[in-house]
Amino acid sequence: MLTSITDGILCCLTGKTTNLVLPLESSEPSDGFEFVEVKPGRVLRVRHIKPERQHRDKEKDAGKDKTNVDCDANGDASLEDPTDDDDAGTSVHCKRKITVYRNGQLVIENLGDVLHSEILQCQDGDLEPCSTVEVELADYKEMPSSPDPNPVPPVPLPSGEQKPAPPPRRRRRKPKRTVLIDSTRVISSCKGTHSDVALFFVHGVGGSLDIWSSQLDFFSRLGYEVIAPDLAGHGASTAPQIAAAYTFYALAEDLRAIFKRYARKRNILIGHSYGVSFCTFLAHEYPDLVHKVVMINGGGPTALEPSLCSIFQLPSCVLHCLSPCLAWSFLKAGFARQGAKEKQLLKQGNAFNVSPFVLRAMMSGQYWPEGDEVYHAELTVPILLVHGMCDKFVPMEEDQRMAEILLFAFLKVIEEGSHMVMMECPDTVNTLLHEFFLWEPDMSRKGEADCTVSFCDTFNTVKIKKPVDK
Repeated sequence: MLTSITDGILCCLTGKTTNLVLPLESSEPSDGFEFVEVKPGRVLRVRHIKPERQHRDKEKDAGKDKTNVDCDANGDASLEDPTDDDDAGTSVHCKRKITVYRNGQLVIENLGDVLHSEILQCQDGDLEPCSTVEVELADYKEMPSSPDPNPVPPVPLPSGEQKPAPPPRRRRRKPKRTVLIDSTRVISSCKGTHSDVALFFVHGVGGSLDIWSSQLDFFSRLGYEVIAPDLAGHGASTAPQIAAAYTFYALAEDLRAIFKRYARKRNILIGHSYGVSFCTFLAHEYPDLVHKVVMINGGGPTALEPSLCSIFQLPSCVLHCLSPCLAWSFLKAGFARQGAKEKQLLKQGNAFNVSPFVLRAMMSGQYWPEGDEVYHAELTVPILLVHGMCDKFVPMEEDQRMAEILLFAFLKVIEEGSHMVMMECPDTVNTLLHEFFLWEPDMSRKGEADCTVSFCDTFNTVKIKKPVDK
């Protein structure tokens, strides 16, 4: 504590901040770690684990073992699967009408295949269905029914009584903006044996790729190709001493470069907290390449805007003095329990180990006005929402609102988890993610229940063994 205060005083006197992020000088791959220069002088550490395929044709492997994706703004790419997969996928009709009125009301009409979202209570390692969230975004007027074959004649009014006046005609509202989506998406099972599948893990503010260590080890052992970068100023990536380097748009362009470098034909994005916004950005930019998305405690579908009354608006030297208090507050709010195990996880995950300057710039740079409800409603990719019940950063209502806005969304709740649920309950989260990767919609009953495709038949049967440390 005294050391932190002393460093803060020196910071105020010299005008320089102590940078806790010390990137390695070597750019050679070591133990799965690579250093990618996304811009001149801007280097990100990336953990890239590419499993060796034991039964791959050498001729195909020579030409397609390392293929960079050439993507344009519309997400066009020409990639071929080097292996002939047995699962061709299921075609799902994505059709919806999004209308925004001048009073701010948002009306979404789902006209194609709809996957209902569910809330699962994950307790004692078991997944059991709790309730179903029925999405109703607006009150629609009932459509006129078919004419009755035996109509009832109107009852004549007694003499002397006047016919009641008709209700006043309501003026038809003119929409401010209307978005029509009509496309077909093929959703398939993504197995670890498929060489055209890549998993991207994106952390949030104050984290690093080390918070995904359990997930990276688990899925790499299953044969998946995994990619996890350190954001600028985090982990072992370079930390520019300019606030403009940590805006949402600057970080999004960094992740765009990483995505284009490692992307395959079917890519799955997994984001946590602030990292969910970058996964949403990439899914919107490259709809043909992003196959599925996982949002872990990401919050609601609202546009990002920094808070002017936040503690992170204080000078960097003051934040440096308060760093022990901030770390303790993050431990209490980010974990359901605050024992020795959680402290060790926080240390091993290199979480909240960033300089006060980077932390302040990250919080002040969260400006993304385009990421509103309409932006999220335009996504047609299947999305799994994972929420820790004890999360004090993201309320449950925000993830519920996100599930209502998205077209194909499935909300899963873990009662024992908090904001860092992937570190607290790694076995539960890994099983949820793996089942979602393997999931493929069943369209055999498409004509039943108003063309609604159920997700519980293929997902809720999983059982998770209770971890030993619980």
